[in-house]
Amino acid sequence: MITVHASESRGHADHGWLDTYHTFSFNSYHNRDMMRFRSLRVMNEDRVAPGMGFGEHPHHDMEIVTYVLSGQLEHRDSMGNGEVLGAGEFQRMSAGTGITHSEFNPSKTDPVHLYQIWLFPAQKGIEPSYQQKRFEDSLLKDRLQLVASPDAKDGALAIHQDAKIYLAKLGIGVVIRHQLDRDRHAWLQLMRGTVALGKHEMTAGDGAAISDEAELLVRASSDAELLLFDLA
Repeated sequence: MITVHASESRGHADHGWLDTYHTFSFNSYHNRDMMRFRSLRVMNEDRVAPGMGFGEHPHHDMEIVTYVLSGQLEHRDSMGNGEVLGAGEFQRMSAGTGITHSEFNPSKTDPVHLYQIWLFPAQKGIEPSYQQKRFEDSLLKDRLQLVASPDAKDGALAIHQDAKIYLAKLGIGVVIRHQLDRDRHAWLQLMRGTVALGKHEMTAGDGAAISDEAELLVRASSDAELLLFDLA
């Protein structure tokens, strides 16, 4: 079963400095039918104005994955990390027993466009940790590249949940397939372009919840970029 959640059905808020879309209930957006999907809790698409950002704030017991589509994002946290993420870079932060952090757009001229994703951890109270990584375009072109998993296989980021995250950049007409093991579920988040997921047409910002499917077939109708989550 594939259920597409259209981009325009997401919660939306424009704060001037922040233009944000929420797939699942978040802050002032509440949709009791969209509280989570499996271990996925937050799927936010943010555009942050130059020189603006999120001030220091706390988190605990959450796996937080950030992906920058364009621009730059400056990160600082209570573990002593201070990094700038560029376009195409991932950040994984395990909040565990508790962290504080801030995220800012360091540019004076250009906005930053990013996705921030939260997953419930498999275990509470772990030691907080941080990773940052870029995957070369050659690994992403017309294929699904593993970018996060519990075992950090093939250089993937390590997440503390039974979930695998894949990234793909597809050229027009390219077809990719993904096998889902029995009792596994998937979420596809289309970040750029248009694709067909089986018989379902998807455009940028759309997400799809997938259960009871043995194989996923994705055909790019234009150049496209997507995240695929393989979930317990």
